Amino acid sequence: MKNMEASLVGKIIDGKAFAESFRERIASEVSNIKSEKGLKPSLAVILVGNDPASHIYVRNKGLAAKEAGIIAVDHRLDEETSQEDLLQLIDCLNDDPLVHGILVQLPLPDQINPAAVIDHIDPAKDVDGFHVVNTGRLVTGEISDSKAALIPCTPLGCMMLLEDRLGDLSGLEAVVLGRSNIVGKPMLQLLTMANCTVTIAHSRTKSLKEICCRADILVSAVGQPELVKADWIKAGATVIDVGINRVSIPTSDNPEKMGLVGDVDFNGAIDVVGAITPVPGGVGPMTIACLLANTVTAACRQSKITPPKWRSN
Repeated sequence: MKNMEASLVGKIIDGKAFAESFRERIASEVSNIKSEKGLKPSLAVILVGNDPASHIYVRNKGLAAKEAGIIAVDHRLDEETSQEDLLQLIDCLNDDPLVHGILVQLPLPDQINPAAVIDHIDPAKDVDGFHVVNTGRLVTGEISDSKAALIPCTPLGCMMLLEDRLGDLSGLEAVVLGRSNIVGKPMLQLLTMANCTVTIAHSRTKSLKEICCRADILVSAVGQPELVKADWIKAGATVIDVGINRVSIPTSDNPEKMGLVGDVDFNGAIDVVGAITPVPGGVGPMTIACLLANTVTAACRQSKITPPKWRSN
């Protein structure tokens, strides 16, 4: 029984532990950059409105930045803030040479167009990697020079976990569930550049189960609780579960208890997969760590300093 339990634990990709180690490395790089180059990486985070989850995310990002030695400055605006006022703030941050990264926390209030806001951020300071210039550079494979794309944080974190577990991804068949600009599409590009054969699937895809069953690598980012069942997964596949879904998990003591589950039926999948990320504790911690890495990369590029190489491949 103990050997079986150890085997199952060995299948779990511990994103929390990986992210903690990565953040320690980022902090070390920041310390070296400060002492050797006199550069102090800085991140401006803009929060508009009173969304409780957004406040938690912003607080966690700020704490993580400060722990890594990155200057983090919050700009908190009222729910009624106009798009014009928000864009004026972004103009100021774009023009400030002491600000290296700009992040606007989503979602935004209804009166503000998020696409207009993202496009207003200087691409060199777009540490979320959402600006059309950064997405265009990613599509064309520009990820390694001084004007390279800043890669969206969640897909970057997914790739780091995959490369750490599998090494060279060349020749593997990958399926990405979800076609969002934030995860699905950039994930497609990164896997393609890693020489995978990639299929992107979505709500209109026919024979979805059969397509998933082909995958050596399955990345799910659709936001549907436990959509992917064990019989959707190829034996020995590596599964990256990006989904974070809040669902009711009633108990006898607390019939209204809520909890988090992924897009994948973890309890069923664990017997089939070669490796899988849990929810929580998988991809989520990597997203914040990669935001810090992008901030350091942006600071170095703006200061004509060669940035650290974060990925092994």
